Amino acid sequence: MTTTIKIPLRSLNPAIVRDLQEKYPEAEINVELHQDRNLAPLSEQYFWEIIALLDWGQEGNDDLVVEPVIAHLSAGPVRHIFEFADLLSEKLYALDGQKYAENIGEDAWSPERYFSVDNFLYARCCTISNGKEMFEQVLRNTALMPKDRTFEALLYVPSAAYERKTGRLYDYAPAFPIETYSNKGGWGKQGSI
Repeated sequence: MTTTIKIPLRSLNPAIVRDLQEKYPEAEINVELHQDRNLAPLSEQYFWEIIALLDWGQEGNDDLVVEPVIAHLSAGPVRHIFEFADLLSEKLYALDGQKYAENIGEDAWSPERYFSVDNFLYARCCTISNGKEMFEQVLRNTALMPKDRTFEALLYVPSAAYERKTGRLYDYAPAFPIETYSNKGGWGKQGSI
């Protein structure tokens, strides 16, 4: 008897491999790579390729900047919209921390004054909107967070793509919470509201 287990490659980690080895010690693994992106899950690489579609030549009109991304996602399978939302939420969550908030410019986090949780969320969107290289640089060096820059429009890309594709309202909770202070490990005691 053959049992098929499907696990997206981006979800495969050493703990899952160990569990499978313990559960099925004599099993063989067959890796199936989909060449058709519409059949395959949205990969990390593909996520960044989609982010690169942002049209910065239209800067000043956020709707036009995000339009190529919305058009691309709405032309593909619905699940890619959800997977895009999941990957976006994962990256926003990774940037949700005091060390990042302290480096966003004039509105940076400080214990002595008001801190806009929305502005910080939009600043994290700006970091991701600037692409994979910027995102990874900021993870390594928080001082590289964009200063006094936000890009709220990125938040609405999944809902706009879904509504364009299906004609229905978007009602999807992504894999990670995106609100400021959601990543408790990034805030310590300051994260308690």
